[in-house]
This record gives sequence, structure tokens and C-alpha cells, in this order.
Amino acid sequence: MENALPRLSLDLASPPPSDLKDLFQADVQEVCLEVGFGGGEHLLHRARTNPKIGFIGIEPFVGSMAKALTAVVEEKLENIRLYDDDAVNVLDWLPVASLDLAYQLYPDPWPKKRHWKRRFINPQNLSRYARALKPGCEFRFASDIDTYINWTLRHCRDHEAFEWAAETARDWKLPWEGWPSTRYEVKANNEGRTGRYLTFVRV
Repeated sequence: MENALPRLSLDLASPPPSDLKDLFQADVQEVCLEVGFGGGEHLLHRARTNPKIGFIGIEPFVGSMAKALTAVVEEKLENIRLYDDDAVNVLDWLPVASLDLAYQLYPDPWPKKRHWKRRFINPQNLSRYARALKPGCEFRFASDIDTYINWTLRHCRDHEAFEWAAETARDWKLPWEGWPSTRYEVKANNEGRTGRYLTFVRV
């Protein structure tokens, strides 16, 4: 954390590059963002299997960041950059229309109604995602909490920048191609909850 994270972390004190692909040591063709990567299973799997895609991973919890960072260093993954603070900072720093894809997978649902205002999905943060995403690109959201799924559907429906891409039930009941199971998903399944996978297009 002391030696590798400063090298791999985004430097928000400096202006972002005009082309985000320049953030990476690897020669990447696209750039994706994952907000709240937790244990890093999804982020690391995607980076390993897609070496031509650059991934920006955000995770504020030290234990989770340390776990992912260890794998990045040991495996010499050159297509990952990291940030260990509030995702809002990164979304505001990114250039307009600079991302090819954004994910938010199994975020903290804040299940008690009085805490719903703390959920990351809200009109302001959806506008931040919309600003950073290229038109025609996707914002993907997964959760096993029905109230948060409905919450996200409603907020994205009401936001002028996003359209729900689902055409059949299969589109939101099954994960995306190349999906690795995460520990949060396994826990949800073991507790009888089913994950839902929502895809929204930046119009």
C-alpha cells in the first residue's frame, strides 16, 4: 500500500490526460470504470482476460484495496489503475465522454428506508456517469436487493441521459458475458437472494 499504490493510483491533483488510454502502461484500446470493486474478483478477472482494455477501479476500504493491489503487483497487470477514496472525485475529474463502459456491482444497498438517501445511485451521480460516458456506451448495475434494483430502474428511467437496454427478461436475469462470480454474489445466493443485472445505454 505504501510503495505500489502511489504509483498505480490516479493523481487527481493533476489534470486528466485528454485520452484516458494514456493512463496505462499497457497499450489499451478502451477504458472502463468499476466503482466499488469490493474484493476485486470482477475487476481482476476482467483485466486478466481483456489485456487490451484499461480498467480504473475505485474502492475506499483498505482491506479490499490491499487485496486487489497485491494481485495487480504480483501478476504485473499493466491495464489497471486504482483509486482509494470517493468515486465522486474520479467522476468529476474524468474528461467528458471519456469512458467506454462503467460498472457498479453489488453496491452497499443501505437497506433501511431512512438510509436510502445514502445510496450512490441518485440523480447527481447519474449525471456524473452520463458526463463521463461516451454516447452509446453502457452503464451496468448489479444487485440482489429488490428495493435497490427498483430504485435504480426508477432513477435511470427518470434521467434523460439513460435508456434501459433490456428487451426480454433474460437480459436482466442473466449476468453479462464473461461474468465471474463474486463473493457478494455467492453470499446472496446462499441467503436465497437472486442477482439482477441492469444495462443502461448513454443516449
